[in-house]
Amino acid sequence: MRLLFLGDMVGKTGRTAVWDRLPGLVSDLKLDFVIVNGENAAGGFGITEDIFLETINAGADVVTTGNHVWDQKEAVAFAGRHDQFLRPANYPQGTPGRGSGLFYARNGARVLVANIMGRVFMHPELDDPFKSAETILDACPLKEQADAIIFDFHAEATSEKQCFGHFVDGRATFVVGTHTHVPTADHQILNGGTAYMSDAGMCGDYDSSLGMDKEEPLNRFISKMPKGRMEAATGPATICGVGVEISDATGLAEQIAPLRIGPRLAETIPEFWR
Repeated sequence: MRLLFLGDMVGKTGRTAVWDRLPGLVSDLKLDFVIVNGENAAGGFGITEDIFLETINAGADVVTTGNHVWDQKEAVAFAGRHDQFLRPANYPQGTPGRGSGLFYARNGARVLVANIMGRVFMHPELDDPFKSAETILDACPLKEQADAIIFDFHAEATSEKQCFGHFVDGRATFVVGTHTHVPTADHQILNGGTAYMSDAGMCGDYDSSLGMDKEEPLNRFISKMPKGRMEAATGPATICGVGVEISDATGLAEQIAPLRIGPRLAETIPEFWR
């Protein structure tokens, strides 16, 4: 099975780049399943229902989020209407929406996708992400109820991300980090067969500060005083993500490589999909 994960869409330039390119990627690379993190898609802060639906229409099978999930007030209302929209699973019981779900890939495989948020340097501080993952894995074990299990681990600290990967190694197909908006170079397959990458990067303008227009964050670092609002950068976007080839027999990863398409970073498409 071929799975593509795209990192946080940031603002209009990020989301439109994904919408423009994703249909062709699904077709040309014969992708079986696509996950997109959409938590920064609405001006850099949260996501609207229309943006979510447009992302699904472009070819995403699931849209994950993170700490900005509720920045757009309408998300509280629409979160419960769409099974393909995930907020972090370790929010307290009773929070609107879902944190995980079982979906069908284009090849018929059952894919469990879970969105988990870390707690180190993150706000709000949610329930224990490790316990949350354990509960999800107990309810839907790999190669029993699911043919593949994917975790979007939305977190700041790479140490927490790495430990989470080792915690589910051999029991999940793929753990990918989101939130920091910078693609890491540590894509690998862990000892137990789980694909891992600390951060997929973002889909947005890299001539920026994490996808935001660089002038205001630069000002705040220098002067310690805000001059205005943070605004999403509007230059050409680079699409960043990661591709994973998954064994149909074991549900574990066989190959992993980054995918980057755009003007700022070196372009790369996984060799095993060429």
